[in-house]
Amino acid sequence: MGRISAQERRESVTRAAIAEFAIAGHYGTSTAAIAKRVGVTQPYLYRLFPDKKAIFVAALMRSVKDTRLAFETAADRLEGGGQALQTMANAYAQLISTRPETLLMQMQGYVAVAAAEAQGDDLIGEVARAGWMRIWETVHLSLGADANKATSFFACGMLRNALTAIRLPPDAGR
Repeated sequence: MGRISAQERRESVTRAAIAEFAIAGHYGTSTAAIAKRVGVTQPYLYRLFPDKKAIFVAALMRSVKDTRLAFETAADRLEGGGQALQTMANAYAQLISTRPETLLMQMQGYVAVAAAEAQGDDLIGEVARAGWMRIWETVHLSLGADANKATSFFACGMLRNALTAIRLPPDAGR
């Protein structure tokens, strides 16, 4: 087996960071925990990323991309608003049941926006907003550019997000 490239190692660090940040957020996660999870030293992390914020941003971008791709892949399988809606909802349910850290990382990203911007740092907010808009556009276009359907889809998704975050099943309260 050959050596792992820096790009592959960056991806491993990003995936490990998603798992760690999903649990404790930006400020509560140490780079030591990320390094330990991926099996590298902290100094090696800093050869791959300039600082902890860069690792957080990479993790946020990856989790947003994974969510957008889940919607896009599901919608590409079927044509038609109703079918696309159900197919995307099923894909999202599958994503958060098998990889809840993807959703939780995004939520930690949204929480980190206010703290970072209060300190005059707009980068996390810019990344979070751009990621949200890419997800919105994917869903909105997949639903025939129907803003009401997209809004309803996201409203149901946010309920599912809240239930996942507090560790209740998605059908709690029915």
